[in-house]
Amino acid sequence: MTSRLLLAALAVFLALPIEAAQLVRIGAAHFPPYTVRPENGADTGLLPQMVEALNQSQTDYQFVLVPTSIPRRFNDFKQGRVDMAIFENPEWGWQDVPHTSVDMGLEDAEVFVSQRQADRQQSYFEDLRGKRLALFSGYHYAFAQFNADPKFLAGQYNATLTYSHDSNLLMVLRGRADIALVTRSYLNDYVLRNPEVGPQLLVSERIDQIYHHYALIRPQAPISSEAFAQLLQKLRDDGQLLKIFQPYQIHLVPAHSH
Repeated sequence: MTSRLLLAALAVFLALPIEAAQLVRIGAAHFPPYTVRPENGADTGLLPQMVEALNQSQTDYQFVLVPTSIPRRFNDFKQGRVDMAIFENPEWGWQDVPHTSVDMGLEDAEVFVSQRQADRQQSYFEDLRGKRLALFSGYHYAFAQFNADPKFLAGQYNATLTYSHDSNLLMVLRGRADIALVTRSYLNDYVLRNPEVGPQLLVSERIDQIYHHYALIRPQAPISSEAFAQLLQKLRDDGQLLKIFQPYQIHLVPAHSH
């Protein structure tokens, strides 16, 4: 009798629906070293590492990456193809896109880089007029008042735009551009991979902008900004964020609620 009751109870338990984790789609645009060529299906970069840590730390949400691009990410977000955009800033063209934001408490910087020459000092970076710039297409730069229009940048700043920090640095090294703008995290990684290049580069003390990173969440997303902020705090508390970002000199700073 007891075994029959236990079997009946087990059958009822197995018949109960198991609540599935909520699927949260994060837009992955090529933004090295945060995300590297997501359209190729390779999980490389800091964003895949963070998503893995998020998924391992809880079971309520399943975070997945959806490939997008720097220009396309706005429409993908508005149309609901993705629920979140990460490592963003509300000033980078998001002003008219409904969203809530989560301060990630992470800071990077954009620096100016030129070829090292005997007579070239930090003053070289003070005035950009008359210099050939190598920029990353789609990026919003502070020196250009965050105007990412290619025609504006080419016309006003003699800029060549590419989709590769490597290409921009090579243009500087080969004398085809005078100054490249590169994220500090990427430059650190590049010099680690190419140690012979470090002495050939002059890096500015001048910073174009501080990247204070935010996560932007669609109003209809399956996760709220409050819930995501709590998950980030958990990763910060257990040392996962430091482990992921410190090697790239991306600084953990106090996060502010909005």
